[in-house]
Amino acid sequence: MGATIRGVFPVLPTPFAPDGAPDRAAFLRLADFALEAGVDGVVFPGMASEVETLTAAERADMVAALGAHLDGRTTFVVGASHADPAEAAARAREGQAAGAVAAMIMAPPGCGQDVAKHVAFYRAFAEAAPGIVIMLQNAPAPNGAGLPPEAVAAVAAEVPAIRYVKEETLPCGQHVTRILAAATGLDGVMGGAGARFVLDELARGACGTMPALEIADAHVALWRAWQRGDRAEARRIYTLTLPLLAQQMTFRVRATKEVLRRRGLLEHTSARATGPKLDAGDMIEIGELLATAAPALTMHPPA
Repeated sequence: MGATIRGVFPVLPTPFAPDGAPDRAAFLRLADFALEAGVDGVVFPGMASEVETLTAAERADMVAALGAHLDGRTTFVVGASHADPAEAAARAREGQAAGAVAAMIMAPPGCGQDVAKHVAFYRAFAEAAPGIVIMLQNAPAPNGAGLPPEAVAAVAAEVPAIRYVKEETLPCGQHVTRILAAATGLDGVMGGAGARFVLDELARGACGTMPALEIADAHVALWRAWQRGDRAEARRIYTLTLPLLAQQMTFRVRATKEVLRRRGLLEHTSARATGPKLDAGDMIEIGELLATAAPALTMHPPA
């Protein structure tokens, strides 16, 4: 289990059918959109997948279906976070069996700011899942512990299986700089936080970004512009898409699913996650923000 993780890796959402069950067919169509957009890899499940609402059976079924569908066509990172490191290892092994090259793991909030507790958690995971590459997900409270960058580097130094970090605590750009300065031996630091700070992260040495899926084509275009040194084009795309991403920060997966619906990529937008729901005014605003972002979208123009 291992591969270079670099570029645009959207976290796939979980579509739900009208009866409330995960919609596997719709899910695989979203995976196809990611492939068509030219992403460098995909992540599933993560917070943007409503992972906390999925049963173990649902999670395993969707991971297996995704792996079989991808069939090696792009890099797959499995989300395997669980408060119990043995359970996290089981989820990681499910991903490994489906073709995942790494497991993204977030230590439970109960570890707090105690570096020793984080080290113990990741060591227990690594012992239960030998050979699996770990991407340490550092997310802010209440979902994660929000470790300071130097603490992230200290944990990684004690657990050789940790090869990557997904950094999502604010200020993200500064934290990318500080992790890279403090860490030795990491293969890369990925940006998160919905790509709202992606240019700052890339300028500071991030090896890519892990946003939500709804504008993956724009994020691929931004990444490719950045890679060829066209900073002006990357900035243009960022400027067009940032207002939409700012609204997504509030409504999270519900905004993601509504944008996917308006792009003709998703039929049902039901969500299990808690959090604010879109009202009539929000629906109007999404239309305006999507129209602003439209010149940056390279496929599936919004209806």
